[in-house]
Amino acid sequence: MSAFNMADQLSYIDNPVFSQFAFYGSILIGKTVLMSPLTGLFRMKNETFSNPEDLKLGAPGIKVNFNDQTVERIRRCHQNDLENILPFAVIGVLYVLSDPLPNVARRLFQTFTAARLIHTVAYLAPLPQPIRFLAFGVGAVVNMIMVGRVIICGTL
Repeated sequence: MSAFNMADQLSYIDNPVFSQFAFYGSILIGKTVLMSPLTGLFRMKNETFSNPEDLKLGAPGIKVNFNDQTVERIRRCHQNDLENILPFAVIGVLYVLSDPLPNVARRLFQTFTAARLIHTVAYLAPLPQPIRFLAFGVGAVVNMIMVGRVIICGTL
């Protein structure tokens, strides 16, 4: 692919697949970014600090505490986002460059986004299993479909 072609593929104006990827990817990255302040908010609210120097932020007599279930649940959800959404972002760019069918690409992006939003709600609520497991699985399948497309296009 020439540099000019690649620029066209990664253009909002010239490539509706990239526009859709940028839209859904931004929702997911935004959600991931918001997990850090959410963790901080619940650390302050529940006076759960993991480092001695952070104790100044709480009431006198607070001790280092790793055991707040709410804070740890938010942190685990955030970690899961990092492990799944960041690969989606990289795979998604490669997938856009593979020149997929726009309707298929849009459905994959929508499905992954919905799965990750459901996963977050299921994690934080918490909702009973297998909701979170299924949401994770759907997202993983979408990533593998995109990886497959990229590999197949790379061997042609």
